[in-house]
Amino acid sequence: MPTVILGLSGALTHDPSAALYIDGKLVAAAEEERFIRDKHAKNRMPLEATRFCLDYAGIAAKDVDVVAFPYAEIGLNRPDRWHYAKRHWYAPDRALTAIFNGNRRYKRNIANVRAMLAQVGIDWERIEFVPVEHHLAHASSAYHLSGFEGKCAILGIDGKGEYATTFFGYGENGRIHKIKEFYDPDSLGGLYGAMTEYLGFEMLDGEFKVMGMAPYGDAEKYDFSRLARFENGELIVNTKLVNTVGVRRYKEDGKGYYFSPELVKWLGPKRQGDSADEPYIDYAACIQRLFEKLSLEMIDYYLKDILQQNGKLCFAGGSALNVKLNQYILDLPYVDELFVQPAASDAGTAIGAAAYAAHQRGIKVEKLHHVYLGPQYTVEECIAACSSHQQQPQWRRLENVTVEVAELLAAGNPVAWFQGRMEFGPRALGNRSILGCPSVKGVADTINAQIKYRERWRPFCPSVLDSVAEDLLQTSHPAPYMTFTFKVNQEWNRRIPEVIHEDGTSRAQVVNRATNPRYYALIEEMEKLTGNAVVLNTSLNRRGEPMVCSPTDALNMFFGSDLQYLVMEDILVWKNQQ
Repeated sequence: MPTVILGLSGALTHDPSAALYIDGKLVAAAEEERFIRDKHAKNRMPLEATRFCLDYAGIAAKDVDVVAFPYAEIGLNRPDRWHYAKRHWYAPDRALTAIFNGNRRYKRNIANVRAMLAQVGIDWERIEFVPVEHHLAHASSAYHLSGFEGKCAILGIDGKGEYATTFFGYGENGRIHKIKEFYDPDSLGGLYGAMTEYLGFEMLDGEFKVMGMAPYGDAEKYDFSRLARFENGELIVNTKLVNTVGVRRYKEDGKGYYFSPELVKWLGPKRQGDSADEPYIDYAACIQRLFEKLSLEMIDYYLKDILQQNGKLCFAGGSALNVKLNQYILDLPYVDELFVQPAASDAGTAIGAAAYAAHQRGIKVEKLHHVYLGPQYTVEECIAACSSHQQQPQWRRLENVTVEVAELLAAGNPVAWFQGRMEFGPRALGNRSILGCPSVKGVADTINAQIKYRERWRPFCPSVLDSVAEDLLQTSHPAPYMTFTFKVNQEWNRRIPEVIHEDGTSRAQVVNRATNPRYYALIEEMEKLTGNAVVLNTSLNRRGEPMVCSPTDALNMFFGSDLQYLVMEDILVWKNQQ
């Protein structure tokens, strides 16, 4: 009988997801937010995502052998809870709770998991339940899925797990070895999140926006070194300014933030609105620079020796989605290859916990080949969604999908593109995307203002055929998941200006025919029409919404924006005025 392992995430009240392994093969994975249409699905468990995974694989609840969860008990004999208590001396209620009731969240998590499993018919008494330390789950999601052979370095940076915030280790022969961990409140992810709040965005969602704003500012204008320092192998965050709790928090309209009134006294009022102006663009540049500097110093201190042996680094945790940092990691002389787990945030810990549990049982999990792991829909289901939709959309079958869509794009039209299995993770990679022609002036502004309704300065990404990627990106490094920025060959800057960032870089997806043949064929048609084997690609959603999952979601998004064209599998939907 095959071994069925279900991985669940949602341990830290955000980004719940489910992933299913059968005999080491990742069969399905999805985030709860896509099904319930609530971004990040806060304070939820991955109920619908679990149902999808089981249904897609044709697995009955009674056939699940193992349930793995990325949160574990932390004993008092370890430094985690004591460090937290010592650093939170100014909030004695938190300090004492860490010592005397430090596993309360673990107990609450187990109760939530048991209740959710009962809803899908999984008998708690029959399964083996495997709690995995949060950062080990992140580490496993990167190391076990990387396909790297030999000894390789592992890095994890996020806000926090149980107590740990940062993980340094290595993997060898399937085993993960810890070298060092840092603990809350000494957290680079927490520092970046606190500054994200100060810059007017929501923590756990707006960090991408800070990163996107940073290239417009001057990182030399202010000295942010007082926020945190790395010395003698330890990270120390200044909790008088950031990563604050209790009485040290800045409060506004009844809400408390993870920065202090002292920070506001130093830098001025918290940013409001959507504009990217001074001094806030400079603040964004400065926090990005500090984040990069400290991260690189930590890598050099704890992982350099291992990297000099093999040159391979695996990276996960929410901060692994900081593509500018990843560019600088790749520039390190002792890093040859960097694998960033594409769902590096907490959603990816469902995969990591399941992969870790598999290796505990002697099952080797396969290398990650793609993230097209969610639901897919037939042409007939797309037509049925049109027929039942209240807007009664006009539609027709396309005779040659890739040719006709390329013609629409080359004419300057943004097109919603819905096909195949939904992506797992935060990036649209050609199955739930809004596409544009990157040589058409103003198409990025149109998509920001009239379709996604987001800040005008937000950048866009290119999907690039593997046949031109090395020339365009000036590297042969693998880049299938939009997890890196690269310095673009200047010759291409004038050819595809709509996907080049302010600093001359681009966060690219390199597309190959094997993993997404229809998307590849579409970009080939674009090359015939425009001379460029590139399309502008952004996620199929509006500001504040999850990426679309179903045909009905796509239609709702289509009619809720100024999009004029939507392609779902083999059909084209268009607005009445067209």
